[in-house]
Amino acid sequence: MTPTQPTPPTTTDAGIPVESDDHSLTVGPDGPILLQDHYLIEQMAQWNRERTPERQPHAKGSGAFGRFEVTNDVSAWTKAAVFQPGTATDLLARFSTVAGERGSPDTWRDPRGFALKFYTSEGNYDMVGNNTPVFFIRDPLKFQHFIRSQKRRADNNLRDHDMQWDFWTLSPESAHQVTYLMGDRGIPLTWRHMNGYSSHTYMWINAAGERFWVKYHFISHQGVEFLTQAEADALAGSDGDFHTRDLFNAIQRGDHPEWTLKVQIMPFEDAKTYRYNPFDLTKVWPHGDYPLTEIGRMTLDRNPTDNHTEIEQAAFEPSNMVPGIGPSPDKMLLGRMFSYPDAHRARIGVNYNQLPVNAPKSAVHSYSKDGAMRYHNVSDPVYAPNSKGGPQADTARYGEPAGWYTDGDMVRAAYTLRAADDDWGQAGTLVREVFDDAQRARLVDNIVGHLLAGVTEPVLERAFDYWRNVDHDLGDRVEKGVRAGST
Repeated sequence: MTPTQPTPPTTTDAGIPVESDDHSLTVGPDGPILLQDHYLIEQMAQWNRERTPERQPHAKGSGAFGRFEVTNDVSAWTKAAVFQPGTATDLLARFSTVAGERGSPDTWRDPRGFALKFYTSEGNYDMVGNNTPVFFIRDPLKFQHFIRSQKRRADNNLRDHDMQWDFWTLSPESAHQVTYLMGDRGIPLTWRHMNGYSSHTYMWINAAGERFWVKYHFISHQGVEFLTQAEADALAGSDGDFHTRDLFNAIQRGDHPEWTLKVQIMPFEDAKTYRYNPFDLTKVWPHGDYPLTEIGRMTLDRNPTDNHTEIEQAAFEPSNMVPGIGPSPDKMLLGRMFSYPDAHRARIGVNYNQLPVNAPKSAVHSYSKDGAMRYHNVSDPVYAPNSKGGPQADTARYGEPAGWYTDGDMVRAAYTLRAADDDWGQAGTLVREVFDDAQRARLVDNIVGHLLAGVTEPVLERAFDYWRNVDHDLGDRVEKGVRAGST
C-alpha cells in the first residue's frame, strides 16, 4: 500500500500556518469575535474581492489550452514565426456567448466568441473572432450601442427582443450576421462543433516586405452541428453550462478537439478594386475569388486547473500582433485594437499582462513601470532614449511596411461603396444559395419565434421589410408566421 502523504498545513496568503479552519477567535467560547483575528478578516476580505468584474460582452464562457502545429508552407506570404514550416506553438482558446452574463445559459441564441492566444517565440499573438465570418456592424462608434441593445433594459433589468430588433432594423448592415444568428449557427451543438473565424481582415508581410490581405478560417474536425431552438431551450433549463461541461469532459476523457486553420489570401493591390470592400466586417470574400489555403492544425488537450486564474483572467487583445502580421483598414479592427486592452486595464488591472496566463513566453524588455499589482521588478534605466544600456527599438529589423497609403479630408463618413456593396446582397445569397429547404424553414421558425417574444409596432413592420430586403419570399413567410402566431 502506498503510504499516505502528509496533509500540508493551511496557511494565510502570506504562507503563515493558521490555528484553525473552523473557529474564529473569540472572548471565550460564547463571546464576541476579536478584531485581531487577522485570518478571519483575510478570509472575509478576500471573499468580498475574489470576483473579477465580468467582461462587458463575452462574459459567459470557458476554454482550454493546446497547441498549433504548422502543416503547410505559407512563408511566401508571411514571415511570422508562428506560421513557419514545422513550428509548434502553445495556445489558449476561450469560447463564449456575446450578450449573456457570467451566469447565463450556454445555449442562448447568440454568436459564439472564438478567442485565441498564441504564445509565440516573438511574443503573444491574439486573435479575437466568432463562429461566424461576419459581424453586425462595421463602425466601432456603434459597438457600445449594439451591445447595450442586446443586454438588459434600464427599467426592468430584462433582455428585450423589441430593443434588439429596433437596433437591427435601424442598422441594415446587420442583416448578414442576423441571418447567421437566426439560422443554425446561432446555437452550435457544442463549442467543439463550430468553426471559428477571424472575421476581420489582417495584413501579412513576408521576408521580402511584400504585403497581402488575409482572413482566417478554423474548420472544425468534429463537423459543424447545431441545436434546435427547442433543444437549446430545454438545455437552458436543465443544464445551463452544457457547452462548458462538454468541452471540459471531452478533453478530460482524451477526446481532444481539433480545427484546421485555413486562410484566404488577397494580393495587396486587389483590395483597391475588388467589387466588395474587403475591409467591411459585414462582408465575406467569396471562396471562388479567394480559395482557402491550409496553414496548420489546432488541438486543445489541457483543461484549466483554476478557471478563474487561467480563463476568467485571460486577456485577449487584437493589438497583439507579431512581426509579419499587421492590421488592415477595417474600422472595427482598428477600434478593437484600443478597446480590448483598455477593457483589461479597467477589469483586471494595469499590469494584467504579468499574470501567468497572459504573460508571453518570450522575453519582455519594456519601459512600463509601477501600477497596482506589478510584481516584475523594474531596473534602471526606466526611460528612453537613454545611454545606460536600456533596450532600444530595432527599426532595421522590425520597421516593416505594415501599413497602407491613405489621404483625404478628416470626415465622419461611411466606407466608400464598391460596385457590389450593399447591405442585403450577401445575406440573400446565404439564404437562397447556401441554406437548403430545411435550413430555410428553421430560419423562418427561429425569426418568427423571436419576433413573437415582445416585439412591438412599428418595429415589427420594419422587421418584415428587413427580411424582404434580404429575400422577398423569406420576408413574406416571416410576416405570415408572426401574424398567425399573434392571433
